[in-house]
Amino acid sequence: MSDDRIPVIVGIGEITDRPADLMQGLEPLALMAAALKRADEDAGRDLLRSVDSLDVVNLVSWRYADAAQQLTERLGIAPHRAVYGPVGGESPVRYLHEAALRIARGESTVAAIAGAEAQSTVTKAMKAGCELPWTPPDGPRSLRGPDYLHPLAVKLGVAMPVSVYPFYDAASAQHWGQTPREALAESGELWAKYAAIAASNPAAWIKKRFSAAEIITPSADNRLIAWPYTKLMVANPMVNQGAAILMTSLARARKVGIADERIVHIWGGAAANEPRDYLQRDQYYESHAQNAVLETALAIAQGQPFDALELYSCFPCVPKMARRTLGLGADVKPSVTGGLTFFGAPLNDYMNHAACAMVRQLREGAGCGLLYGQGEFVTKHHGLVLASRPPPRPLQSWSASVQAEADKRRGAVPPFLVEATGPASLETFTVIFDRDGAVNHGVVILRTTDGARALARVPAADGDTLRLLTELDHTPLGIDGVLTSNADGISDWRARS
Repeated sequence: MSDDRIPVIVGIGEITDRPADLMQGLEPLALMAAALKRADEDAGRDLLRSVDSLDVVNLVSWRYADAAQQLTERLGIAPHRAVYGPVGGESPVRYLHEAALRIARGESTVAAIAGAEAQSTVTKAMKAGCELPWTPPDGPRSLRGPDYLHPLAVKLGVAMPVSVYPFYDAASAQHWGQTPREALAESGELWAKYAAIAASNPAAWIKKRFSAAEIITPSADNRLIAWPYTKLMVANPMVNQGAAILMTSLARARKVGIADERIVHIWGGAAANEPRDYLQRDQYYESHAQNAVLETALAIAQGQPFDALELYSCFPCVPKMARRTLGLGADVKPSVTGGLTFFGAPLNDYMNHAACAMVRQLREGAGCGLLYGQGEFVTKHHGLVLASRPPPRPLQSWSASVQAEADKRRGAVPPFLVEATGPASLETFTVIFDRDGAVNHGVVILRTTDGARALARVPAADGDTLRLLTELDHTPLGIDGVLTSNADGISDWRARS
């Protein structure tokens, strides 16, 4: 491999903004610019002015007419490629991978990835009735779950991540032979590890250690949101954070005098997706795309153990599934960053911060690391293997074959019935709570007697069924019940006593 075709990471930058005065809060463009300048300082060789490719992570807290163009103007740089990406928690990993491939093909010499959110300041300003002195908001709204999921899912309140991931949590626990109590305990122990890691990360939003019991036990400060998840078990978007990465070729890095111990190599990566509408999947206890991506990451590492990991942590089911696919025990250290609850969840940009943390780990002596990002509703998966030494073979993308493998593993998808009635058994479920901790309603995914799938409501008044669903010592999955239709077009399901 020619050194001018070996992609390396040479600069990282992060910023966390906690303004005492809301009017002094930094907007996302300013956060990204600051992170890129810090990445340039970290590289130490004034590479920012030579950036020829820029990827900007999709923004949620503030809309810009052309975020990538406005960022280049703010920085005074002129890359021939400046792209603003779509929604996806895996997207920073994908941008790193794609930038590395462009360098390997000779299409780019210096590449940058940047992202930021300022949801904390935006939310506080809205509550205070303040108009922030930022770039006037403009530009199209990005597509989110309610725009492309089934209308019935939107009606029932299961078109946002916090109410969809519980379907996987319940189904995977049953598949692994766990009672709900055992699954909840595993989630608490895992999340306590993320909290401990965030507590020592200077860029983290929450720097407090939490015990497993504190995390999984509902309280006035830790309300239930969607069964079995409490507030301390879900992603925290109320942050102001930015991150940036600078990449170049090994030849360029050495030419400008960057020391080898500061250089991080990209060994390879892969991506795969599930069907975008989660109601069109074969089951909810695993992700074929996730499995195929992580198995490929293991193959890319060629038997080298991962000394450092970032297992995406928007909700507990994701890293719980990932560590099993990777063959790791419950004692795994799942993160170098601190997780989307405690480090913070700058929406799509968390894995950009994770990449910064991973680079630090590899510079400090870790040999090989895995970045695993995930997006939408257990939908989009991307893994990337990084190391402190050059790769054993030229960089390539495995994504096409990995997607084919995931598709091959997928079983038959049951037909979906919008208005089902009659007998139906429970496939998986959640219960949605209001801000006061009271049950709003339950939502169940069901299988009818002829094998079709249905989505239905459990009314708050049906205490008997709700008690069965939230019983901790016995899984309710597989129990029988009856569907009845309603004038509002939503079927209700009641468990048989």
